[in-house]
Amino acid sequence: MEFLYEYGLFLAKVVTFVLAAIAIIVAITGAAMKQQHKKGELDITDLSEQFTETEEDIIHALLSKDEFKEKEKADKKLAKEQAKADKKAAKAGEDKEPNKAHVFVVDFNGSIDAKEVSSLREEVSAILSVAKPEDEVFVRLESGGGMVHGYGLASSQLDRIRQHNIPLTVSVDKVAASGGYMMACVANNIISAPFAILGSIGVIAQVPNFNKLLKKHDIDFEQFTAGEFKRTVTMFGENTEKGKEKFIEELEETHVLFKNFVSERRPSLDIVKVATGEHWFGTTALELGLVDSIQTSDDYLQGKSKSHKVVAIKYEVKKGLAEKFSKAASLSAESFLGKLLQRNNIFPN
Repeated sequence: MEFLYEYGLFLAKVVTFVLAAIAIIVAITGAAMKQQHKKGELDITDLSEQFTETEEDIIHALLSKDEFKEKEKADKKLAKEQAKADKKAAKAGEDKEPNKAHVFVVDFNGSIDAKEVSSLREEVSAILSVAKPEDEVFVRLESGGGMVHGYGLASSQLDRIRQHNIPLTVSVDKVAASGGYMMACVANNIISAPFAILGSIGVIAQVPNFNKLLKKHDIDFEQFTAGEFKRTVTMFGENTEKGKEKFIEELEETHVLFKNFVSERRPSLDIVKVATGEHWFGTTALELGLVDSIQTSDDYLQGKSKSHKVVAIKYEVKKGLAEKFSKAASLSAESFLGKLLQRNNIFPN
């Protein structure tokens, strides 16, 4: 009898554990499916309000108690007068002060494959649904370039803004090289920080070849293709001179397309001089005509906030629990490695 009691108790524990495990799995699966169906959402930040609040906080910090009280009274009086004026204008059927034009701010921090273009597409679409010709789109761009097709699409997304006759300004605080500059040159106006890196209007491809190593270990590599130039160069086979020549020819074709793209959008450029694959700092880029003025994005936006309503638009897909843990682990590992290298004087301090 005691055996049956203990067995029943054990069985109940097992069933409880299994049911709990199933419940957890179902919850995780449901959350994952919900995450898949949810594309993402727009995050809208009023930067004008942030600038104003920061300015007010600093002014208040600099005032004495008596000065602060006087300012509060003056602000309240001004607010009441403005409210009365608005009410009077509304009764008279007059329009209130016209709404300010908008500056829509977008951030693009590009990776090698330009995967960020999926968010850029959503941001541009959202802006174009409400933007008017008197508004402006301001892109804070940072990218050292990458894959041609990825940055070609990213440039096309910015070109949509130009096609809708909305002024487009691109700001480069750090780097816009190669594919990054392909995006920047679409703008009506390019501003750059003095030491930002721009240019690199060229094409590069690097392919390691392990054929000699394979031969050394008596390993055969076989590749089958249909079409003479289906594969021009390979990592494991023996590359032929004809294949190399074709590969270089393809690179040259891409470079010509790149140069033509830049020339069409910045016709005043001496394309022969700047399309050598070299890069330049902002001040030299200004002399060459790659940018239109030297200024940081912060200075530009702060100035615009006096006459425009500055709004940041960001499209984000919420990360799942596993992605958050993975990112946190990655950042922790990077931080640990960085400290370790600094302690061993591998990085200059």
